[in-house]
Amino acid sequence: MHADDMGWGDEIRMAAVREVFEEVGILLARRGRRFAREADCKRVRSLVEGGKSFGEALRELKLEPALDRLVLFARWVTPAQMRRRFDARFFLAHLPPGQVVRPQEGEVTDWLWATPEHALNNPEITLVYATRVVLESVAVEKNDTKLFSKARRMKEVPIVEPRIVQTQSGWEIVRD
Repeated sequence: MHADDMGWGDEIRMAAVREVFEEVGILLARRGRRFAREADCKRVRSLVEGGKSFGEALRELKLEPALDRLVLFARWVTPAQMRRRFDARFFLAHLPPGQVVRPQEGEVTDWLWATPEHALNNPEITLVYATRVVLESVAVEKNDTKLFSKARRMKEVPIVEPRIVQTQSGWEIVRD
């Protein structure tokens, strides 16, 4: 999170909105009831490139982050044995109409819009363990409306903290 994520009501969701914009150019924000369009994305990008923070750009353009459109469905914490640890939240969100993916140069080296099934079954796509398991969890539901509804009904999102254990065949990641 950045200091810029504070003051929007939910710092975790705001960090997700900012990161999605920074990494792939998708702006989960609205002005009134209308979602940001591609022209809004260009204006925010221009203001940020001109030195404004993401939050300052949103405020200047009278855009509100659409925090309510992010649905938390998974939380992963890296194993305790790791030197660098992360506490990652995984959210579901719909792509706002009229926006296109614009990966940030230097942050994203390659991208592909794919279904979870395609990502899981394509041997040319390398997935880290947590991403693979998260995709497996969403691939079981073919209907996005049902998937979002199921995630919204979750009372509490369980924290998944896998362990690294040594076995006869080497080190393996296991979940309880």
